[in-house]
Amino acid sequence: MALAKGTARRAALDDALAEIDAGRTEPSVEWRRDYSLLLGLERLLSEEEPHLADGTLLSPHQVDALSGTLIALTSELEENLRSGNGRAAAGNGRPGEALLGNTDLYEDDFVQASLRDPDADALDEESLDEDDEDEDTEPEADEDQADEEPLDWDPAEEAEEEAAADAQSPDPGADRRFWFEHATGAGKTVAALGFAEASRTGGVLILTHRRNLVDQFLGELRTRGYKKRISPALLKNGGGEPPAGGPVTVETYQWFVRNAGKISDAYTIVICDEAHTALGEKTSGAIRQWIGPVFIGMTATGALIARHVTDLFPTQTSRFDLAQAARRGVIAPLRCVRIPPGVGVRSIANVPLRRGEVDQDFDQEELAALLDQAPFNLAVADLYKTRFKEMPGVVYSAGVRHAHNVAKAFRDEGIKGKAVSGETPKRELARTLAAYERGEIDVLVNAQLLAEGWNSPRATVCMHLAPTASKRIYQQRVGRVTRRTPGKEAGIVVDFVHPATPNDDPVVTLHSLLDRDVYRGGAIVVGPVRRGRGRRLRVERRVVPVTADETRRAQVFERELWRIAVEHLSWGEQQAWAMLAGARVASNNWRRAKAMLHFDSTGELRRVFLVTCLRRNRNTQLRLRALGEVGGLRDPEAFDDAVEIVGGWSRDERREGVKVLLQALTEKQIGRRDQAARWLWHLAEYSREVHEEYAVQRWPETKRLLGLLVNSAGSAHARNARRLVQAARKQDRRLSAALLAAALAHTPEAQQVLDGARMRMARKPSALARELLKNFPKGKRRRGGRRRRKKGGGEAEGAEADVPMTQETPGEDQDAPGEEQDAPGEEQDAPGEPEEDKAPKPKRARRRRSPSAAARARNAPSEEDDPDSRDDSGEPEERDAA
Repeated sequence: MALAKGTARRAALDDALAEIDAGRTEPSVEWRRDYSLLLGLERLLSEEEPHLADGTLLSPHQVDALSGTLIALTSELEENLRSGNGRAAAGNGRPGEALLGNTDLYEDDFVQASLRDPDADALDEESLDEDDEDEDTEPEADEDQADEEPLDWDPAEEAEEEAAADAQSPDPGADRRFWFEHATGAGKTVAALGFAEASRTGGVLILTHRRNLVDQFLGELRTRGYKKRISPALLKNGGGEPPAGGPVTVETYQWFVRNAGKISDAYTIVICDEAHTALGEKTSGAIRQWIGPVFIGMTATGALIARHVTDLFPTQTSRFDLAQAARRGVIAPLRCVRIPPGVGVRSIANVPLRRGEVDQDFDQEELAALLDQAPFNLAVADLYKTRFKEMPGVVYSAGVRHAHNVAKAFRDEGIKGKAVSGETPKRELARTLAAYERGEIDVLVNAQLLAEGWNSPRATVCMHLAPTASKRIYQQRVGRVTRRTPGKEAGIVVDFVHPATPNDDPVVTLHSLLDRDVYRGGAIVVGPVRRGRGRRLRVERRVVPVTADETRRAQVFERELWRIAVEHLSWGEQQAWAMLAGARVASNNWRRAKAMLHFDSTGELRRVFLVTCLRRNRNTQLRLRALGEVGGLRDPEAFDDAVEIVGGWSRDERREGVKVLLQALTEKQIGRRDQAARWLWHLAEYSREVHEEYAVQRWPETKRLLGLLVNSAGSAHARNARRLVQAARKQDRRLSAALLAAALAHTPEAQQVLDGARMRMARKPSALARELLKNFPKGKRRRGGRRRRKKGGGEAEGAEADVPMTQETPGEDQDAPGEEQDAPGEEQDAPGEPEEDKAPKPKRARRRRSPSAAARARNAPSEEDDPDSRDDSGEPEERDAA
């Protein structure tokens, strides 16, 4: 089945036999383009542990990239075989040259490096530098002409571009261009060398966007066992067909554009490193014009600009993004710290956005003018010294001048920092980077030079001093601290934004890049959490929701209610949190809920929390506790809501709530006098049974007067109301208040009579509240406490017993010294009650009376001796003869 007709292997065998029969001693260029990589990948992946020439094992995600490319190549070739195009056309628009024809058009292009002229090398290096500068400056000029105003994407212009792209002719080589995404630090270079290992007869051309990356690739090739295959750049010069030696060449995109159409056919595979940098008009045009080789693009930010990458590389063969790499432990975990910017740099959102070739970013000149301030630079240096002392890092600034100023501020603070930029000479830059690796420099400050192509496992802190609006640039920056090394627990990312900055803000953060829901200072954002393994950063306990999705924010509130940093939320969300916390607070986190509102200087959030607790909380004791704190606020609006809410409670809970609110009115002045009077009589109405019971017990005539009032109607009802008011005026204040509280009117006229009497009595709200509070029964008393031992040993029989404490319900009033006390006999224990349930006698010695005299005193109280029967002057009031 492996060599069945119509399969890729059978086609490779048939074409190889045909070339052998034709007298060829090595594969032709066409055969190498079609089958060299395909068969090499099958050979490499068939091994139990795929590895490179030096024995380096390929990791699973690198194997995925190779196998994905193999599947895509096999599918493309077999599709062409089924369509009948054959190898000569291959369905990709390659020139339909004869299999063995025109062999005299090529010659051996291998040129030894030792034969090259050194002066020519220097000249070529200078020309490359000039080309690099031209390549860098041309897009900026185009941007200035195209975007004179700070605008976002223009929909009309984008529609025109899409229409123009649709109108273009089909891309003939698109089906032989593939790409894969691997996170920075996940080993894209090793994956690229896997393709070189697979293609032993076809040449490999590796393209990158910077000269220093060329040196890095060459170093990897030498280290991994491919030193003998390294070759200088090969060009066509009219000779014969290039040999099948499998040369490997590393060059820049600038060289590729300059020599488009002249590059040797020895290269059957072209690997495009940082494929997003190949999307420029010149580079992408040169790639499209070269039909024949297999193009493989690799990038770490393909998902962020996938629409643009797929225009040039249509088929994606593998994806291993930052989150996957961190979770699998391929790269270091990432922690994040957000630092609120200073007052002078909080207007970053006002900096205009400029459109680039693939995305947009802040205008760098205006950003530099905003950030390059001496106080800000010194504050950043002091921050780094305080929180990241002796931790190697890289700082991204807004421009070259800003980088040098920040580096100077770091050195002034005693930190070994140095600035590098594109203006730094190459030799000095190489020495600086080497010194950083040796530990002679701890902080490198740059604008954008080290965002790509620089790999240092030592780098631990990535500080985004200059924010960016491009997720591609941000991810490239973060990738500098993701490489693992012994002693490095995690990479630390520092964002200069407010802790509550949402993910839809123009400034890109680590949480918006990874689409995280909450921010927790210093915590692991992505990657496995290894507790106690070299953590060098303090982790905050509280979290802040940062997702922009309303549904997910609501889920965060549900999940992290008691860990949210409420002070960082917006005003509307702070109120929402207070209401949710009031409804769900329990006894064990009551103090925490109050502490989380410590920043509320106005008291509005605390009022919302308490009122919601009264309305929706199911814990009765907490509702009573909230009532007491509402009284402590002395807020008329909150107290009015509390009075209204208590009226809807059950009978027993309403009675306890009334006692708490009456106690608050007794101790504090809340609101105006008319408001307090209205609240008092509302509370008296809620507890009418208590006051009626006291009035009937105190004065039996009360029952008849209330009965006449309830059973009458019309004018008689109003007369009975006036009669009750007149009778109440002749009683002491406590009984009078109880009579008015127990009265219930049915007509407006009677209600007006009662309201007038009540308002006259409520001229002193605190005194009336105290009288109404006395009508509630006292709480149960505890039994006698432990007996004290005498000095000589033993226990006292009774005189030495401790006075027990009374257990009272919340909000119960206790008379202050000097205030009016209950009349003798009103709150006495019932006759026949067990002796142990009575209050113990005081310790102080007093003359004992005979039991008969004490009984007569209890059963026959005198009105003159009753404190409640006296008016304000202390004289006994007249009693109604009835």
